[in-house]
Amino acid sequence: MQDIEPYYNWRHFYIASEDERSPFYGREYSEFEYTHAIYNYLIHPQWDDIDSPTLYIKILFVDYDDKFAIIELMGEWNDAINNDIMLLKRDIIEKIMEYGVNKFILIGENILNFHASDDCYYQEWFEEVEDGWIAFLNFRKHVLDEFQSAGIDYYILQGGKLNDVAWRTSSPQLLFEKVEYFVQKRIG
Repeated sequence: MQDIEPYYNWRHFYIASEDERSPFYGREYSEFEYTHAIYNYLIHPQWDDIDSPTLYIKILFVDYDDKFAIIELMGEWNDAINNDIMLLKRDIIEKIMEYGVNKFILIGENILNFHASDDCYYQEWFEEVEDGWIAFLNFRKHVLDEFQSAGIDYYILQGGKLNDVAWRTSSPQLLFEKVEYFVQKRIG
């Protein structure tokens, strides 16, 4: 797990630790000192800690003009024990939303498991984006099944073409346009 790095090829477009509006502004990273672990497995030091013992993130890109954010996730998403959605929503998403961002792309290919609780924070997030949306890309099938079993899929866009997006070959803007096209087709 220590070899799984957050995606870094967009660093010439955006670095969260250098964005004054980012919740991670000013954060310093080590390339050599591994301090975080998921179930005793060390993870790469570039992942950002959100005070969850099992879920880490990386804000890959935020465009305040087009009002979208791209966030990569790593680990186990556990709402049942750690209330990870509350940590993500209150400490990250709401701070980004303060600047008008209302479209969110969450990349979940490194999410190994999901454990549901209730859907309150998802519902709240869905209601607060108003004319925006929340799209989950490339999550594993069993994780998507858990979202669906918990009724969370009502608040997020997931599956279908969103589950097979070759996002690393796009620029952040092209990825946003591609996802927005899929979203508009589903909504319309």
